[in-house]
Amino acid sequence: MHRVVVLALEGVIPFELGIPSRIFRSAADRSGRSLYEVITCSLDGRPVRTTEDFSITVERGAEALATADTVVIPAAHTAGLDDFGAGRLPDGLADALTLVRPGTRMVSICTAAYILAAAGLLDGRAATTHWLEAAHFQRTFPRVRVDPDVLFVDDGDVLTSAGAAAGVDLCLHIVRRDHGSEIANQVARHCVVPPWRDGGQAQFIEQPVPEPSIATTSPTRAWALERLGEPLSLAELAAHASTSVRTFTRRFREEVGVSPGSWLTQQRVELARRLLETTDLPVDAVARQAGLGTATSLRQHLHAAVGVSPMAYRRTFRTDRPALSARAG
Repeated sequence: MHRVVVLALEGVIPFELGIPSRIFRSAADRSGRSLYEVITCSLDGRPVRTTEDFSITVERGAEALATADTVVIPAAHTAGLDDFGAGRLPDGLADALTLVRPGTRMVSICTAAYILAAAGLLDGRAATTHWLEAAHFQRTFPRVRVDPDVLFVDDGDVLTSAGAAAGVDLCLHIVRRDHGSEIANQVARHCVVPPWRDGGQAQFIEQPVPEPSIATTSPTRAWALERLGEPLSLAELAAHASTSVRTFTRRFREEVGVSPGSWLTQQRVELARRLLETTDLPVDAVARQAGLGTATSLRQHLHAAVGVSPMAYRRTFRTDRPALSARAG
């Protein structure tokens, strides 16, 4: 069983701390067998103060990190963010991270990306963090390629999420990466959350929520999702929303965080991924049904999204394959 060790630091935010356990413990195969073991540790095995008016009792110390297949570090107000820098970590934390075995998957939620960066784990890599701190994060760690707009970044054995609830998106993505869409969708239903959120965290940056009386693009998005295999022009989308192209484009970007064209491509790639995972359709047929036209186009878009070819993706993510080993990732 794949072991996930969650490191609770002083000043941990309880919401983020609970995400890994809630998501990974909900993942089970068709026989009901749990696919992950989740344990929580602190640096010394003692109770940990949180940002709220209570502490959390933790029964394991940092030695648990040496047993992990995946380490998740939730956001914590361990130190002021200005205290972090290359090679600068709070007392005891640097020593604890040396216990992590080579090849262990490392995951941060929200501003815990500062910890991975300070440990040198993000040098030369793509990463994200809470949008509010993205600019400061980039200044502090110039060797990291910061993407402030996305909900999470998967860079293989190191993954980072944006703020707070984006940790849910990232953990669901990890389940999907390990065990396919079917199980990830089951986990999402069990936790009553969407299996995939459209757009990135750009949609949350200092933008007011539209009033209910204001028309939204949601019905048009639902309409488009039923027709991904068809050519869909911006003019057709705007016509369905009964608005001008200019107004539709502005409203769409305000609500979703990306342009209509980018969103359509994302949805088509997601449909292609599901078809590759759950059907034996030839790659050409998958490309046509997903609205990507040709196998060449599908190959380009899929490689841009996840870094692999359609056939490699199918071999890795088929939902009827045996469960991955504990050292997956």
